[in-house]
Amino acid sequence: MNLLSIGASYRTADVAALERLAIPESAVPDLLQKLVAQPYVGEAVVVSTCNRVEVYAAVSGFHGGLGDICNVLAEHSGIPANDLAGHLYVHYGEAAVRHSFRVSSGLDSMVVGEAQILGQLRDAYHAATEVDSAGRLLHELMQQALRVGKRAHAETGIDRAGQSVVTAALDVAADHLGGDLSGRSALVIGAGAMGALSVATLTRTGVGPLRITNRSLERADRLAEAYGAVAVPFEDLETALREVDIVVSATASTEPVLTRSRLEAALAARSGAAHPLVVLDLAVPRDVAPDAGDLPGLVVVDIDSLAASRRALPAAAETAAVEQIVASEVDNFLGWLRGAEIAPTVAALRTRAEEVVSAEMRKLISRRPDFTEEQRADVSRTLHRVVQQLLHSPTVRVRQLAAEPGGDQYAALLRELFDLDVPLATHANAVPEIGGKA
Repeated sequence: MNLLSIGASYRTADVAALERLAIPESAVPDLLQKLVAQPYVGEAVVVSTCNRVEVYAAVSGFHGGLGDICNVLAEHSGIPANDLAGHLYVHYGEAAVRHSFRVSSGLDSMVVGEAQILGQLRDAYHAATEVDSAGRLLHELMQQALRVGKRAHAETGIDRAGQSVVTAALDVAADHLGGDLSGRSALVIGAGAMGALSVATLTRTGVGPLRITNRSLERADRLAEAYGAVAVPFEDLETALREVDIVVSATASTEPVLTRSRLEAALAARSGAAHPLVVLDLAVPRDVAPDAGDLPGLVVVDIDSLAASRRALPAAAETAAVEQIVASEVDNFLGWLRGAEIAPTVAALRTRAEEVVSAEMRKLISRRPDFTEEQRADVSRTLHRVVQQLLHSPTVRVRQLAAEPGGDQYAALLRELFDLDVPLATHANAVPEIGGKA
């Protein structure tokens, strides 16, 4: 099997396409099962965030795997496969490993260096583990990607300002509110991961008073208590909208939460206000109805506008340091892959040796029926020790050689020299020399 990564992000798709591709948490298990049921897909992990949807897969063939995954995504999103292709990027083999490590370290994020993606990757990996759609290859990839992400944040200043999509959105909001958000009243709609991050960031920025609303008031209460905010029943959303300067909406709703009529009522109550109502729509699908964006007195900042105004980027030296970490870790992972490929061949060689010893012992016993059980055991142990000693140094060395670039040739050479029958599925993890398109 080989690694294949297919996805769409803020780099390749607008919010409208990402909305259709977005996979609700409740739908992830079924989608994973559909993916691994495809002919060319053996393992799958799905990552769905506010600005990216990606499938990491172990496939038995590039073109077959690409077609299988695209068909599943097209069926899920309702976007015809031909149209969907224009939004997707594809990484295969080594390029898929590099992409996953760049994602985990925050290099591929809208706001470079944000750490939220680590939690999102961890959740995606956990979901795949729950339905058993991640096998040996993706278990290793995900575990190493999470480790690389942690290393990038621990060893560099990539996240020196606690950067996130929320901080970037607040920077844009500040432009519309005189440059200083301290003391501005705010409302956060949604108490999930993005909502919690929004509350934490707003609190750190000095925004207040701060209100939180959620369909589950209990979750809003817990979050509000943790940050000294006020929980508002979802039924009182219209009233809360009239009393704040900033709204951050980050729900998992499949329908717009902030409809045109709801926003019109809030704006009417704010008639004569010296500044606009700024709504940061960080949800995918969008929480603000598409027909509400042109309302007078309203500024909507969504994922598309953030992508067009990437700011607060880390210094070049910091991103370069993370790129070096990624490059080193990719080499390490490819070495593991090559080592993993040689293991079944070495095992087959040892099995063949044991079979030869057993066959020779049977011949000896048939010729020397006078041997006692003790004598037979002594001869058997001696033969096994001789074989083990003969094989030890070559097998240790071949494992070392296999971990080096081009090491996959050693497994093929052993199979040819000793006429070993190693099933294709156990030695198909070699990384082909195929790059991925960005």
